Amino acid sequence: MEQRALGTSGIKVSAVGLGLMSMSGVYGKPDDSESTNVIHRALDLGINLLDSSDMYGWGQNEELLGRALRGRRDKAVVLTKFGQVKNPAGGPNLVNGRAEYVREACDASLKRLGLDVIDIYLQHRVDPSVPIEETAGALKRLIEQGKVRAVGLCEAAPATVRRAHAVQPLAALQTEYSLLYRTEAEAVLPTCRELGISFIAYSPLGRSMLTGTVKTVGDIPDGDRRRDHPRFQEAALAQNRVLVEKLEALAQQKGCTVGQLVLAWLLAQGKDVVPIPGTKRRDRLDENVHALDVKLSPDEVRRISEAVPAGSAGGLRYPAPQLKGVNI
Repeated sequence: MEQRALGTSGIKVSAVGLGLMSMSGVYGKPDDSESTNVIHRALDLGINLLDSSDMYGWGQNEELLGRALRGRRDKAVVLTKFGQVKNPAGGPNLVNGRAEYVREACDASLKRLGLDVIDIYLQHRVDPSVPIEETAGALKRLIEQGKVRAVGLCEAAPATVRRAHAVQPLAALQTEYSLLYRTEAEAVLPTCRELGISFIAYSPLGRSMLTGTVKTVGDIPDGDRRRDHPRFQEAALAQNRVLVEKLEALAQQKGCTVGQLVLAWLLAQGKDVVPIPGTKRRDRLDENVHALDVKLSPDEVRRISEAVPAGSAGGLRYPAPQLKGVNI
């Protein structure tokens, strides 16, 4: 398995990681037994970067990961996140970046995971009501206390990244990054590279849009949150299908699946970019790993980029209320 350094933290991770969010009821009913098998299969394949969060299933995901890692901890680089909290009035999650909450959230995650230390701890969303220096200072103290090895941010704007990094060097920034949705990611990448921060790309397959498996809303199971997502609404889905069909033609020429093609494109963006496609199925996991076998020439990378120009996707990255909390 190809390894990629995570910033200047000294931590090395697999070039392709595994996102665990789909194992917690977001995309249909969860199956802890099968999810555990997927995590074990990932470790057997050499995938060591496992991405969780305290808000995936509100603790269920971390508990699942903790159980799956019993006897296998040495094979994993555990990444989890904090900061999103339930809204007591319903509606979009709230965010808490205060120092005391950072400490409490970390202790709770360590307990659920059954670990003494979290390898990578990220602020899931920036709290606009709290100076980022306060949150970064709290993360710095967690490292000093030996509870966390490295830290970072999610969905943060370049100026926020700079301010946090000045207090505590960040190992990674995590933001949605795919051929469909890449504007914000590509805007912050130069800052990350200037500061030596790695980029973890979540939803690299566009929440499955880029796998070519969703042609109509009816292809999405009942109870799956994607049914309400802007990119899967009728007009946006039709617009996105036109783009995916272009990629499917290029994938056929390359002799790979369209999902492998778009992951290979991301891997070709730089050694500091680590995609974390999420899945709860072993066959999809195996398919994603083999994206590492797809080698693209500079001309092929250019042609793929031109097939789906930045900003050409239909539908917002998130429903409008949730979009207010990203890129702060």
